[in-house]
Amino acid sequence: MLLQHKNAIIYGAGGSLGRAVAEALAQAGARVFVTGHRLASVQQTADSIRAAGGQAEVAEVDAFDEKAVTQHLATVQQQFGTVDISFNAVGVDVMQDVPLIELTVEDYVTPVTRFLQTRFVTAKAAGQVMKAQGSGVVLFLTATPGGIGYPLTGGFAAACRAIECLSTNLAAELGIYGIRAVTIRSGGSPDSNVFKSAMESAPEAVKDALGKMEADTMLKQLPLMADIAQTAVFLASSMAGKITGVTIDVTSGTTAALNYRVPNHRIPPFPHS
Repeated sequence: MLLQHKNAIIYGAGGSLGRAVAEALAQAGARVFVTGHRLASVQQTADSIRAAGGQAEVAEVDAFDEKAVTQHLATVQQQFGTVDISFNAVGVDVMQDVPLIELTVEDYVTPVTRFLQTRFVTAKAAGQVMKAQGSGVVLFLTATPGGIGYPLTGGFAAACRAIECLSTNLAAELGIYGIRAVTIRSGGSPDSNVFKSAMESAPEAVKDALGKMEADTMLKQLPLMADIAQTAVFLASSMAGKITGVTIDVTSGTTAALNYRVPNHRIPPFPHS
């Protein structure tokens, strides 16, 4: 297994994407420590991992609270020896679909501050532990607005770019201690709870929005949660041992071109001779 004997901390493991990553890391052999500010939701994630034969530990941790995060990592280190992987999937409310010039300063700045606060808190704590042990991987997650101008995304776009900057600078400072930091940039997964919930309340509007998002991709397919989770497994493994300080784009090509101009039809492959 790629991650056998590794200990992975997941913040926000009660959310759909946090859960998907936690399950994938566990399936790859890691002992996963699932945390969140609501114990019930992370307990479900742990139950799912254990039912599949994986190893999971549960803790109620406020990922915005530096003291709580530090204490939890100290407990993990004391009981299990190392902290090998840190991944923060904590969500923050963001006002979107409103022009920037119509947002209040608070609407724009608050999500940027909140996203950065929890990422900095958990990365700093993990980095201190990993520096002492001489190894570790800190994984970050952003989305399409981190790579291109994306209208009507409010403070979320600025937060994505700031997180990618944090990841790069952390990698630059901690690389000499054997620590890697990498960002996964997602294109938005239609099978996540965010889209599922929206689909229930406004199916036609969400279907139209997803169609436009798919049209923006090169592959005419949005990445699913499994695509993000398996990317996390690879990046956390020794197979990616020389990958650090970069953002791995899993947007199906959205950030590289204006792909809506390409019609959505499949071209049959050339026949084999």
